[in-house]
Amino acid sequence: MATFEFRNAQEIGRICGQYGVKYLFFGKSGAILLGYSDTTQDVDLYVEKQTANCAKLVGALVELGFRLSEEEQQEIRRGKDFIQLRNGPFDLDLIFAPDGIERFDDAWNRRVEKHGFPVANIDDIVGSKQAANRQKDKESLPRLLSFREWLRKNQ
Repeated sequence: MATFEFRNAQEIGRICGQYGVKYLFFGKSGAILLGYSDTTQDVDLYVEKQTANCAKLVGALVELGFRLSEEEQQEIRRGKDFIQLRNGPFDLDLIFAPDGIERFDDAWNRRVEKHGFPVANIDDIVGSKQAANRQKDKESLPRLLSFREWLRKNQ
């Protein structure tokens, strides 16, 4: 099982920039870009759920090397809440409706630019994990909360 690497973020940033896709790095991969010292097996992207943006995302993913079935392309175009892609150069979770965040525009306005990438604010990442209330999030949440406190003190 591969882990998230900085080069994955670079590839996404480059291609999504070319296609004009509006997205945020999210979840643990977003936290890692902010400096969180942990690992994750996939890249989490929170994507703006607008028809044109979703259509551009399909093209960007194909260019990145994802082998998308017709069904997956349709799910992306309609902005299905959550899509896991395991058929490309790295594992990718597309999130169109994360727990705890009502509107993409709100998260976009709170974003942080890190290494030239749009990254969700640490409060949105933590809030979404708290709202999801999954066991794996409950286990990692104390470390993530500690990182958030460190980040606030060191910004």
